[in-house]
Amino acid sequence: MTDRQEGSLYTTIDKQLAITTFGHPNANSFPLELLRRLTKEIDMLSENKDVSIILLRSEGDRAFCAGASFDELLAVSNEAEGKRFFEGFAHLFLAMRRCKKLIIGRVQGKAVGGGVGLLAALDYVFATEALSIKLSELSLGIGPFVIAPVILRKAGQAALNELFMAPDQWKSAYWAQQKGLVARVFENNKDMDEGIEHFVTTLLKSNPIALSEMKRVTWQHTGHWEEELIENAAISGRLVLSEQTRLMLEKLKNK
Repeated sequence: MTDRQEGSLYTTIDKQLAITTFGHPNANSFPLELLRRLTKEIDMLSENKDVSIILLRSEGDRAFCAGASFDELLAVSNEAEGKRFFEGFAHLFLAMRRCKKLIIGRVQGKAVGGGVGLLAALDYVFATEALSIKLSELSLGIGPFVIAPVILRKAGQAALNELFMAPDQWKSAYWAQQKGLVARVFENNKDMDEGIEHFVTTLLKSNPIALSEMKRVTWQHTGHWEEELIENAAISGRLVLSEQTRLMLEKLKNK
């Protein structure tokens, strides 16, 4: 299904591997409807007996995910709308957390804000040297409140601090790998795709029940996210209405 404003999302399933691809003309950013569709898709694949592993990827060769849609952030007119929008990311991360299947990531370019959170919520990440990441929220007058617990789980407090306190600094693919956000880095897409194919083929030979149980074990001690991420979405929903945030969003949108 494709709509220029809402973005695209489609899944193919072959030999127990589900390949889910999302896209949006604005650097694969997420309007709320696309967040909701991806959340629903992950929940469906979690229960699909014909699927053992999910490969999540985005369209194009440049940006992996630019995070939240600036257009929708600017359209927020009250706290309830703001909370609802940021809850979209919260519910997506919660779906990835509860998913019974391993979710492997294919990252071919830049990730910003919510895109970094998405990357951190993946179970295993392949990337190319074209990956670079940053959390720009603080420079917009808000903060990465929904994203923070996800990055904290994967990369630790020091990495989270380095990202959110330096919203203007890009971190390289090898920095992300060193911090545990990325498992393997390749020179180009061709080498990455070959690496993914070999990796997935090997995993699919494993007992799917064992894979599902290991997924559960690796996400232990995150039950509090059910409340924490929603509470944090409310904080972002309030701050997005500030004058500073509106001015910065307009400035970035018009670049």
